[in-house]
Amino acid sequence: MPAVALRRLAALFLRVGNFTFGGGDPIMAALQRELVERRRWMSAEHYGLAFALARVTPGTNVLAFCAAAGWFVRGWLGALVAVPAASVPSAILVIVLTALYQELQGLPLAAGAIGGLLAAAVGMMLAAAWNLLRSRMRPGNRVRIAALTLGAILLLKALSFSPVAVLGLGAAVGAIWPGPPADREPREPS
Repeated sequence: MPAVALRRLAALFLRVGNFTFGGGDPIMAALQRELVERRRWMSAEHYGLAFALARVTPGTNVLAFCAAAGWFVRGWLGALVAVPAASVPSAILVIVLTALYQELQGLPLAAGAIGGLLAAAVGMMLAAAWNLLRSRMRPGNRVRIAALTLGAILLLKALSFSPVAVLGLGAAVGAIWPGPPADREPREPS
């Protein structure tokens, strides 16, 4: 991986973290595209690890992801640069927008704009999910992915399982029901 200047790292997290709408999932999807695919500052494996750790970390997932991604790119300094770059400007914007919302909440045009932003956010979350799944969508693995996805949704929504329990069960099922041989990657000796 190339050495990345902190100012370039900060500029990327500033742009993606503050100009991507829809919350953490679209931000993490945009960062995957930038960090892994376009710039190659992170490997797909490091991205996946940062994403997984962010999902099980208490608190705001996107901040945990930014810290992990910054750390993978530039160590502690990268983490200390990435988190505020991705969060402080948008936090200030939220304060300003909250005050504006209180003033404009009765206007029909404002309600329409909020509805449009909500629809765009749902589309970006679906795109983020597809970005995570598409590399594993191979013949012989599609039924497994569909079963695990539908099972997770059922456990989360219909049976009110906690996300941590669903992740644990998913890991257990993945160990018992491995993917096709092409889906398994060789491990380095420890």
